[in-house]
This record gives sequence, structure tokens and C-alpha cells, in this order.
Amino acid sequence: MAISISLTVNGAPVSAEVEPHTLLVHFIRDTLRLTGTHVGCDTAQCGACTIHMDGRAVKACNVLAVQADGARLTTIEGLAEDGALHPMQAAFRECHGLQCGFCTPGMVMSATALIAAKPDASAEDVRRQLDGNFCRCTGYHNIVKAVLEGAAGMRQQAASTLREAS
Repeated sequence: MAISISLTVNGAPVSAEVEPHTLLVHFIRDTLRLTGTHVGCDTAQCGACTIHMDGRAVKACNVLAVQADGARLTTIEGLAEDGALHPMQAAFRECHGLQCGFCTPGMVMSATALIAAKPDASAEDVRRQLDGNFCRCTGYHNIVKAVLEGAAGMRQQAASTLREAS
């Protein structure tokens, strides 16, 4: 028995019929065809499926699609604006905070949620936030460096937006 859900994904309204047991990660990938959200473990251990749900980082393999009814979701595809990388995405590229890239979307989504909540996060805060995001390719040093640089870019972007609004 399919259930009707309506939500906002990357700023666009979405309505669909889903089976009650459909995981949000599968809805995002299979129904919406947003494949930047990766399926890693399906047990909320690796963090590859991390998205923002109502501004909070959540592991989409640990949420049913029906639980997202009425929510605002942002996936990795929704971070860039007008073809320009989000400051956190740019920092991961510049600081070599990625290798194979499989974990990167989840890392970036976790990092942006942290910095949105705590703009002056320390390296220790970053490590604590990313504790549930596994990377099998890097030593995390460049990932932490990338998050701190991305945080600076996010603060700069926020200040610029405030100046433009004044």
C-alpha cells in the first residue's frame, strides 16, 4: 500500500507515492535520481548517505521516506548555487579532503550542518561531528583542514550576503 508524501528537495516541491518501508536514501536515489547521496552500509554507521533534513544532518539510510513528509531536504546536489561550488565543496577540492569521493558527499553535508550551527568550530568539534562518517582512503587530516577552510568560506559568504542586504 503506497503512501503519498510531499516535501521540498533542494528548494523544489516534490510529491510521490512510496511504500511504507522505503528508506529515504533509496527514495532520494531511485525515485528522485539524486545519486550524490550514497548508499554505504544501510545501518547508519558510515555516513555516506548524510543529507540535511530541516537544516539538520541526518543519515538517510536511517529514516523512512514517509518520515520526511513535509520536510525540507538538501542533498549534496542542492549545495551549489548558480553553478558555483558551496564554500565547503570548494574547500574539500582545494585541501585534497577527498580521494575516491565515495564518502565526500556525506562528509560535506555533515560539515556544513556543523558550521551552520557552530561557525567557529574547532578542529576537535570537526572531528567529533565527523565521527560517524567513515573514509577508507584518507587519514582525515586533510578532511579536517578542508572543513576548517570551508567554515572560513561560509563565514565570508555570510558576511558578504549581509553587506549586500544592507
